[in-house]
Amino acid sequence: MKCTYRVMMLIGITIGVLLMLGINGDLPKILEIRAPAAPQSESLRSEGKSTNFLNGTLLSKTPRNGRPTSLNNESLVKLPPHRPGSGSKLEDAAPLPPKKVEGQRSKSRPSLIPRLEASYDRLVLAVVCCGSRINETLVMLKSAATLSHSPLTVIVFAEDSQKPIFTQMHASWPSDIRQRVTLTLHSITYPPGQDSEAWRKLFKPCASQRLFMPSLLKEVDSLIYVDTDVLFLAPLEELWKHFSAMNSSQMAAMAPEHEDLATGWYNRFAKHPYYGRLGVNSGVMLMNLTRLRKFGWEDYVIPIYKHYKLSITWGDQDIINIIFHYHPDKLYVYGCEYNLRPDHCMYMSVCKAAEKKGVYVLHGNRGTFHSDKQPAFRAVYRAWEEYHLGEDLRQDLYYPMQRYLLKVSNTTCGKIYNAFLKNLGSRVRLR
Repeated sequence: MKCTYRVMMLIGITIGVLLMLGINGDLPKILEIRAPAAPQSESLRSEGKSTNFLNGTLLSKTPRNGRPTSLNNESLVKLPPHRPGSGSKLEDAAPLPPKKVEGQRSKSRPSLIPRLEASYDRLVLAVVCCGSRINETLVMLKSAATLSHSPLTVIVFAEDSQKPIFTQMHASWPSDIRQRVTLTLHSITYPPGQDSEAWRKLFKPCASQRLFMPSLLKEVDSLIYVDTDVLFLAPLEELWKHFSAMNSSQMAAMAPEHEDLATGWYNRFAKHPYYGRLGVNSGVMLMNLTRLRKFGWEDYVIPIYKHYKLSITWGDQDIINIIFHYHPDKLYVYGCEYNLRPDHCMYMSVCKAAEKKGVYVLHGNRGTFHSDKQPAFRAVYRAWEEYHLGEDLRQDLYYPMQRYLLKVSNTTCGKIYNAFLKNLGSRVRLR
């Protein structure tokens, strides 16, 4: 009886100990009971990675940069490697993944370091200056050098007497600007056998020079040509990026001459062919010189001039329109915000893209920068004229321009003064 009692006590104690161990999770260890391994996905097996499941999260045993990487259903977050001496600066911190909202589809995670501005190996800007246009040319070049951030080559075709002025301009710029911006001077030149004087007087003095740039600048692949009465209100890179948007057959890019058939000049008055329904304005023109040379550009220019010289009103621009009328597939057209002129706001604002995105390039044609016809254009020019390279963009350019524009906000173009300031304001905030 005593033996039976002792045996029962021993069994009871043993069962109690085993139950206690089981509750604490050690029973499987003692009994060497192992749960079957969870099957790996085909993609993980093919990569030879072993996995563990912990709290429903799939973790790779192979760390990246010494840290395990989460592969669960949340967005994959890459943590940047630690840099010795780095503190808690904003650029050192990895962005947090967006919170997942119930019922909302997950969006792709943006880059850890967003590209705020495109950068290029070298931009090329070309301008032709003759006669009394030198002051506005200097202001235009100032705006291009100030707002661009990539290496830039400036090509100026000028009269020999004007070349020292541009040399002095470049020498007066701050050293960091001079290191980034290269100045190249060329004389006004026309092909042999041509009536140089007739070409020089075609519309604006020497403006027809750009028609012959493909043969005069054989070492240049692409460039942006602008008239002297142009001002940049955004980095030059914003305009240059349209080269990447052009297809393999397009060899130039421009903005439409007008936005409205009711006020368009070409569709109402032109006595010669022109591009599309409204024509294009050549005051801001992207030129792929390599493709223009391959096309035989100048073989078209001279015969067209001889045939239509009594019909063209706007000189070299009309010749360009005639060529692209017959070869529309060779032209890329961008929006009016890249070539905003008084025509876009003289009666009412018709360039809605400029109101939405801001003005990238302002074109004060017909002397608008120097007259009272459109005070808003004159206000922008005044701010740039008074600004000196190296001064603070916010205090010495943006705020003066804003004050001048607010004073004329009751004028037709002044009503959209925010469009003039938008891109420049973004640039100021970034600096």
